[in-house]
Amino acid sequence: MANIIGVRFKKPGKIYFFDPDGKQVDKGQYVIVETSMGMEYGEVVISNRQLPQEKIVAPLKKIIRIATPKDAKQNEENKKQEKEAFKVCEKKIVEHNLNMKLMDVEFKFDKSKILFFFTADGRIDFRDLVKDLATIYKTRIELRQIGVRDEIKRLGGNGICGRELCCCSFLGNFETVSIKMAKDQKISLNPSKIAGNCGRLMCCLQYEQNVYEEKLKKLPKIGAIVKTPDGEGEVCGIETLKEIIKVKFRDGEETFFRKFGAKDVKIIKNVENKEENDDKNEDINKEELEELKKMEELDKKEKNM
Repeated sequence: MANIIGVRFKKPGKIYFFDPDGKQVDKGQYVIVETSMGMEYGEVVISNRQLPQEKIVAPLKKIIRIATPKDAKQNEENKKQEKEAFKVCEKKIVEHNLNMKLMDVEFKFDKSKILFFFTADGRIDFRDLVKDLATIYKTRIELRQIGVRDEIKRLGGNGICGRELCCCSFLGNFETVSIKMAKDQKISLNPSKIAGNCGRLMCCLQYEQNVYEEKLKKLPKIGAIVKTPDGEGEVCGIETLKEIIKVKFRDGEETFFRKFGAKDVKIIKNVENKEENDDKNEDINKEELEELKKMEELDKKEKNM
């Protein structure tokens, strides 16, 4: 077992584990730590706790110290300088006629590095901008291009559910979200319903996806021919989480429907290329589907930036 504390440097943000170095550190206190990015000032969100060694990434770095009033003052000074640096960088962007939008500025605690976060439609040659900023601040300058998901994460807001956006409250990293997830979960393929504030597919689509995928492996597809206690029929509906199959039967000119539990249904002939068939379904709005595919492609492109 290892003694750890959990530290977060920005809200929202990922929680990182550190070795408290034998000190009792309470939740809500601040600490100075060394990270791969330099010295950081962070808030303790998990107090001293024992965790199995396999649940941490070794070696665990020790905290430098519990933050002092002087450290807190230095952090406040850094925040003020970040606002000033934001204005300076915006002015320089205009001077260099660069097609980019500055989103945030972040000073490392010891000012060994200043990070400038921006959005842009494509790649930007910002070498001259970096030189100007390095001349002004006499420290290491790093410009980072971020995607629209990161942009909204920094801006904040509420989702269509009425709650604070997931990315602004607890999500540390963005997972891949696809149209297939909406299809598997039988969610309307309407961009206005499944797109988040960032204009990309909502992150919450992937929360239950593993469960749906496991269940769908055992269930027949829509259009499959199955054998039931009432004879052979065609699958016309599925309640995935309940594992209930709706089957259509034909008796001469008469058509009727019945529901069965998955264990009472045996697949005689399944349907191949289900996703391709779904895209050809008349109930799907082709323009909306194309818009969703564009969102998906832009998301992939931004992840590879």
